[in-house]
Amino acid sequence: MTDAAPGTTRQIILKTRPDGWVVPENFEMREISLPALGAGDVLVRTIYISLDPYMRGRMDAAKTYAANFEVGAPLQARAVGEVAASENPDFPVGGLVFGLLDWADYTAVADAAGLRSVDPDLAPLPHHLGVLGMPSMTAWVGLREIGQPKPGETLVVSAASGAVGQVAAQLGRIIGCRVVGTAGTDAKVDYLLDELQLDAAFNHHSEQDFLAALQRSCPDGIDVYFDNVGGAMLEAALDAANPFARFVQCGSISQYNLVGDERYGVRNLTHITRKRIHMQGFIVSDHSARMGEFLSEVAGWLASGEMTYRIDVTDGLENAPAAFIGMLKGDNFGKQVVRIGADPTEG
Repeated sequence: MTDAAPGTTRQIILKTRPDGWVVPENFEMREISLPALGAGDVLVRTIYISLDPYMRGRMDAAKTYAANFEVGAPLQARAVGEVAASENPDFPVGGLVFGLLDWADYTAVADAAGLRSVDPDLAPLPHHLGVLGMPSMTAWVGLREIGQPKPGETLVVSAASGAVGQVAAQLGRIIGCRVVGTAGTDAKVDYLLDELQLDAAFNHHSEQDFLAALQRSCPDGIDVYFDNVGGAMLEAALDAANPFARFVQCGSISQYNLVGDERYGVRNLTHITRKRIHMQGFIVSDHSARMGEFLSEVAGWLASGEMTYRIDVTDGLENAPAAFIGMLKGDNFGKQVVRIGADPTEG
C-alpha cells in the first residue's frame, strides 16, 4: 500500500431491512479500518456510485436474481473510481476503473475482481454508469431481443425520462418508430418532447385515466411496450395493445415498496392470449457477451448527437440514502448517481 493511501474509510451499511417503503433508519454510516493489500489486490477511491431500482429487491431477505444485501454489511453499487493503491500491475495507481464497490469512500477489491479500466476520453465519468453502462444496455437488449420495433410502429416507454427509459425512447426514435413516453412531472414531459424529441408524452400523476391517455397518444394502438413501472399502467397498455404486440418487461417500480394487498393486481392478462401478445422479462447480465457491440453502437450515437443522456448527481456519501429513497419515489430527473469523491476529469 502506498504512503498516500488512507487507513480508514466511511461506509454506509444496511442497518435493517425495509418493511414497505425504504426509510432513513434502514441505513447507518460507520468508519472502519482498511485492510492491508495482498498480492493482486487494489484499493479504489470511489468517485461516483450508481443508484438503480433493482437495488430495492436486494434489501429484502427474499431471494432474487441479484445477491441480497446483508444486514450489518456495506451496500454495494456499480461505481467508477480511481486506483488509490495497488498490488496489481494491471491496475496502476491513478488509473480509472469501473466495478462493484461499497457505498464508501474507499473499497479494497481482492484480486481486482470485476474491475475494468475506464477511458475518460470516451464520455464523462457518470456516463459509464448510465448511457455507457448497465441501464442503457438494459434498454438496448430489451428492444433488440424482445421488443424488436420496426419503422412506423408505435413504441410506448413508461418512466421514459429515467435511466433506462430515456435510452429506450431514443432507440425507438432512431429506428423510426412513433414514440410515446410517460413521466411523473410536467418538467419531465417537456424534456421528453423537447430534448428527446418524442412524438407524444403525458404526466402519469396528473392523468386520471391511463387508458384514455394512451389511446389519445397512440391513435393506432401500441405495437411495443417497454415497461418500467408495472401496475395500473401495464394494465392500461394491455388494453391499448395491438394484436401481436411485444411487451418488454424490464421493471415494476410502482410495486417495489408495496407489500401484500397493497400491490396492484393486473386484471386483464387474458389479453395476452386473445391478442397473441409476446410478453417477456429479462435480466441484462444474461447478455453480457454483447457489451462490445452495445458500446460501439451507443458511443457512436452519442458522438454524432443522435442520442443525449441526462444525469442527476447528488453530492456526498452521507446523502446517498436520501438520494436512493428519492429515486424510488421518482424525485430524480434522469440517471441517479452520487458523487462520493473528487472527479479528476473535471476542471
